[in-house]
Amino acid sequence: MQSTRDIRRRIRSISSTAQITKAMQMVAASKMRKAQQAAVVMRPFVQLVYRIQREATTRIGRFTHPLLQVRDVRKRAIILVAADKGLCGALNSNLFRQAAQYDPESTVFVAAGRKAAQFLARSRRRMVAEFAYPDAPRYADAKAIAAFARDLFLKGEADQVLVIATRFVNTLTLQPICIEYLPVGEIKGLKIPGVEFEKHLMADTSEVLFEPSPKAVLAYLIPHYLNIFMYQVLLNAKASEHSARMVSMQNATESADDLIKDLTLEYNKRRQTNITQELLEIAGGQAG
Repeated sequence: MQSTRDIRRRIRSISSTAQITKAMQMVAASKMRKAQQAAVVMRPFVQLVYRIQREATTRIGRFTHPLLQVRDVRKRAIILVAADKGLCGALNSNLFRQAAQYDPESTVFVAAGRKAAQFLARSRRRMVAEFAYPDAPRYADAKAIAAFARDLFLKGEADQVLVIATRFVNTLTLQPICIEYLPVGEIKGLKIPGVEFEKHLMADTSEVLFEPSPKAVLAYLIPHYLNIFMYQVLLNAKASEHSARMVSMQNATESADDLIKDLTLEYNKRRQTNITQELLEIAGGQAG
């Protein structure tokens, strides 16, 4: 049985922890608002670029581009986009569970985020590159990752490039996704406005003229599309990380408060019992 001194010590310890989690919750909430706004504002532009890409690559005719080439998948590369820090619930573990499904013998990994690199090192999977991105991802960060993925595909070191990341829906809904990044084409594994557009696209047989030429249009469009899409992935990842951390710290603070209430009640009961016992002993001593 715990003494009142032990209970007081536990209450002080839990109160200190609750102060820390509360502070982390406030910091995450502040970062979350900026990250969410950046991710949401970017969505219409990414959807527009995706539609342009599908229009161009579908109606290009017989002309081909190396980044459009569909090959038998013997070697695969996965860009694993995770958080830089922990304390964000099941966000990272959900991503790692998806990444662990792929055969490590035929799969190489590109880590984006410190936790992704730690998982790959811990699970002894082959990591060919590691990238860091700040709390406010920059276009240059996405461009570097996209350029490395293009090189892997063009050099034949990967027949397919996948992206495993978290899609931000809202503060409470964060979806781990696995999408095909290369070869460039229809995005599979992610529902975005434009799925119905695919059917309309295949049914449209009208002639399209590319100026100055199909080669010049694709050479400019495809790298920019890949850069912009990766930028949106990073924005979603940061918005998801801060949202998950805020919710996790909020739950931890609430749990600490509930535990403090229970311990305070137990302390008061124990103290009242001790006082009653002392009074009985005093009364018994006087009577004797």
